[in-house]
Amino acid sequence: MNLRMVHLIPLVLALVVSSFLTQGSNASFTPTDNYLLVCGSSQNVTYIGQTYVPDSLHSSVSLESNENSIAATSNSSSPSSIYHSARIFYRTIFYKFDIKQEGRHWVRLYFYPLPGHNLKSASMTIVTENFVLLNNFSFKSYNGSYLFKEYAINVNSDSLTLALIPSNNSVAFINAIEVVSVPDELIPDQAVALSPLAPFNGLSELALETVYRLNMGGPQLTAQNDTLGRKWENDAKYLHINSSAVNASVSPSSIKYPATMTPEIAPNWVYATAETMGEANVPDVNFNITWIFTVDPNFMYFIRVHFCDIVSESLNALLFNLYVNDDIALLDIDLSNLAGNLDVPLYKDFVCNSSVNSSMLKVSVGPDTSADYINAIMNGLEIMKISNEARSFNGVQSVETFLVLPHKKSKIGIILGFALGASAALAFIGLCCCFFIARRSKNSNHRHSWLPPLYGNSLTLTKMSTISRASCISLASPNVGRFFSFQEILDATNKFDESLLLGVGGFGRVYKGTLEDGTRLAIKRGKQGSEQGLAEFQTEIEMLSKLRHRHLVSLIGYCDEMSEMILVYEYMANGPLRSHLYGTDLPPLSWKRRLEICIGAAKGLHYLHTGAAQSIIHRDVKTTNILLDENFVAKVADFGLSKAGPALDQTHVSTAVKGSFGYLDPEYFRRQQLTEKSDVYSFGVVLMEVLCTRPALNPVLPREQVNIAEWAMIWQKKGMLDRIMDTNLEGKVNPASLKKFGETAEKCLAEHGVDRPSMGDVLWNLEYALQLEEASSALAETNDNSTNHIPGIPLTPVEPFDKSVSKIEGINSKTDDDARNDANSAVFSQLVNSRGR
Repeated sequence: MNLRMVHLIPLVLALVVSSFLTQGSNASFTPTDNYLLVCGSSQNVTYIGQTYVPDSLHSSVSLESNENSIAATSNSSSPSSIYHSARIFYRTIFYKFDIKQEGRHWVRLYFYPLPGHNLKSASMTIVTENFVLLNNFSFKSYNGSYLFKEYAINVNSDSLTLALIPSNNSVAFINAIEVVSVPDELIPDQAVALSPLAPFNGLSELALETVYRLNMGGPQLTAQNDTLGRKWENDAKYLHINSSAVNASVSPSSIKYPATMTPEIAPNWVYATAETMGEANVPDVNFNITWIFTVDPNFMYFIRVHFCDIVSESLNALLFNLYVNDDIALLDIDLSNLAGNLDVPLYKDFVCNSSVNSSMLKVSVGPDTSADYINAIMNGLEIMKISNEARSFNGVQSVETFLVLPHKKSKIGIILGFALGASAALAFIGLCCCFFIARRSKNSNHRHSWLPPLYGNSLTLTKMSTISRASCISLASPNVGRFFSFQEILDATNKFDESLLLGVGGFGRVYKGTLEDGTRLAIKRGKQGSEQGLAEFQTEIEMLSKLRHRHLVSLIGYCDEMSEMILVYEYMANGPLRSHLYGTDLPPLSWKRRLEICIGAAKGLHYLHTGAAQSIIHRDVKTTNILLDENFVAKVADFGLSKAGPALDQTHVSTAVKGSFGYLDPEYFRRQQLTEKSDVYSFGVVLMEVLCTRPALNPVLPREQVNIAEWAMIWQKKGMLDRIMDTNLEGKVNPASLKKFGETAEKCLAEHGVDRPSMGDVLWNLEYALQLEEASSALAETNDNSTNHIPGIPLTPVEPFDKSVSKIEGINSKTDDDARNDANSAVFSQLVNSRGR
């Protein structure tokens, strides 16, 4: 490689570490709030260059219910000085910190079960006023000898209370606590959500837990080198292939921070080291460097990737891609162009889930094959768990479930009295208004402020809307479904029992529910306060109120009580198509069944494009949005991104790009011009996924195999598609049927939309492929004694229909017949996909 830096070899690493131990970060941030407490100790303790004060002696920290605790010390086998003492408590105790500067604060907790106190069996829950940090944690179920937890919490008052609660009638303990303010710009309110690509707002209202923080290609960093007291570990143990990466480094003094960025984002030691492409044992040199992390699939994650071009000799020489799981997070990254020069750091923020149906999160960088300089680089990576809708990092129990925290003291009693008086007056006025409105709307139907208007004039609604129920257009329509009370929803889901959880996404969670009469339901509970969830709910209910078809999901009902956004669907026994293709231990589908599923999905999409007064474009066609009932009948699901198609006098709809990478129409991505042919392209990817049983994008694979559409087309054009199909199908597929299937997928995946077939043509071709397969099966039944088949006389394959307008109309009439069977539909939306999109 043409590098202008020194690769880290053992001798160089030793020199770097030596200088590293004596040189700190050049940042100069001083936190306004800086509480470093050592619990249970009677004297100050120095740890990693910082001084920790005994918890019982700090003047700005009150320890309430201290009489329920004891102080314990032990120097034997403690991993470090911070763990030499602990406070052990038998009942709930409270640490209250005076906050001088509102905003983001680190809350860091240290735990080590001191010998001689039987603390390994201790079970503890720790909460703040708003968030559950730990829930029933015990060292009995933990592999490590000590535990360190770091959280980023936005404190919006003049104090922060930390409650420590012994669980299950046991004792609990803690060794040290840090509460430290951080710069406001450290964590933004908005990041880029992946799959689908969209802005993610509201991070400031959420808490974050640090799960991984890596210094790529460099040594471990601690508070001595990071003014925010962060720990950065080396990335080597997370590399998927050790030989895929080579360490690179420059002098930390050569890092040039731009005016828009401070060293508090990451110290210069992070940007002065990197991982670059090595010599991985793969056939193609254009591989990716991949890191794999274990995460909780029930949570979303904030990901920050740190870059700094320390390897190029000239500007615009390095061009590469960033992948998160199966999604392209950044395409054609030119660091020197983005940062303005070499050695200038930058970072990018994302929000995502784990890989589909797994507890694995993958981050990869790989070269752009069009670049002259084949290389890729990463300098640092941070992965932080995002608190869920229950404001918890473990389970769905909120703070209020565990205790009522002590009330905060008012600053000025007069202000409180005035506020209470004003509140009472406003409440009285509000009651009068409600009484007046109730009388006017006595005979009116319930109105639901989060539901979009389906009939009559348009009405803009947002998550903060205060429009009264009586002011909305009537929704008492059989198309919207029945109204469920929130109590009915709680009963059906056993109060949203985690064991009934079917899927998690950006909108919230989906649970399996059962009514008193035994009817099974799928219940989508929207995340409160989510603008994205509100928009998708409104779009979905608006679409489903207009559509009825055997191969589309049907809305059963809704709930709009207690500020909840809940949609109810009938339960789909066999879940999403993807779970039957890969990633689970479900039995493989036969070729005939796969064809029937594809035909069902094609019928649903064809109805969307042609069956309504104005065409509807789904925009998120993928295998997780094709659901299967107990008879494996396919239904297209999740209309949160759907959009009305172009009018008769238009060729396209100009709109922002939304969808899932891997399935996204490249022409739509480039030109932001949406047509029905965008769904056709996505469906072509689905066809290849059905045949090859692998994800649409897999960054771990060699470069030419990452994208299934590109990879499958290489073999399709060679006429050798059978070489890459599911091994479970080998010898079980009629070659003529496979050929027709491959030709259909190839046409769907044409570069330009004008060259792609309509969904009606796709449907016809798939039905023809099924006829070829069935004819082949009939020929194979050599022992059939029925009069329908005389041995020795070959069956003549069905001739293809003339693709005239009259034949397409025939297909339309068939789907209309299917629409009359909607009463038998069993549906739910986005149930088993833990990524949510």
